[in-house]
Amino acid sequence: MAYKMRGMYYEDFTEADVIVTAGRTVTESDVVAFAGISGDFNPLHTDDEFMKNSQFGGRIAHGLLVVSIATGLINQLGVFEGTNLALLNMNIKYTGVVQFGDTIHLELKTKEKKETSKPNKGIITYEANVLNQRDETVVEMEWVLMMKRKQ
Repeated sequence: MAYKMRGMYYEDFTEADVIVTAGRTVTESDVVAFAGISGDFNPLHTDDEFMKNSQFGGRIAHGLLVVSIATGLINQLGVFEGTNLALLNMNIKYTGVVQFGDTIHLELKTKEKKETSKPNKGIITYEANVLNQRDETVVEMEWVLMMKRKQ
């Protein structure tokens, strides 16, 4: 039996739908790996001595690492598996920091749906917010995705 994709189609989303992911704790290992992959060794993320007396009291995770983890969390649910055709736009606003040991999750809300001239695809705008274990929003995003339509 062939694997069946779990993705939701354009028609499956209704405005004001909210999908909440599981949480994930951000570790020092995550930050070290991301610094190595991205080449971003900014002392904000990699120098404990430099950051000890900062306003944050220690190193913080890269903002793009947090966004990357958030996209992974939603993909673990299978929401976009096989039905997301393209990420057209992503606007990001950082409203807080993620420190080592913080647990984050994503809340994805369907904001707007637009049909296209093609019957097999539609455009959905999502409000995507990353929250920490205290339910404080640390990243506010808007994602615009091209999604498959049911045929």
